[in-house]
Amino acid sequence: MVTRIGTKRRKTRHKLKRKPAEKGKIPLSKYFQTFENGDRVGLKINSAIAKGQFFPRFHGRAGKVTGMKGTCYNIEIKDGGKLKTLVVHPIHLIRLK
Repeated sequence: MVTRIGTKRRKTRHKLKRKPAEKGKIPLSKYFQTFENGDRVGLKINSAIAKGQFFPRFHGRAGKVTGMKGTCYNIEIKDGGKLKTLVVHPIHLIRLK
């Protein structure tokens, strides 16, 4: 097998680009937002914050909060036919209804 070249940010120039309105200072309310178990959340990477980032393949997906690990949340998503658990910082999460 050939080894993979590059890091997890490889080929993400457009995916991780933020819109002009999203650039600049990050509001503290977004940084410290809280979620309960069972809440539906959307996954959206904020490229300015490296802490608690997930693999870019899951950018734009929706998942369910299943618990916490430190200050990050365990998010359960379905990838193909499998359930996967991501550890994500709240800055990369959007509350869904």
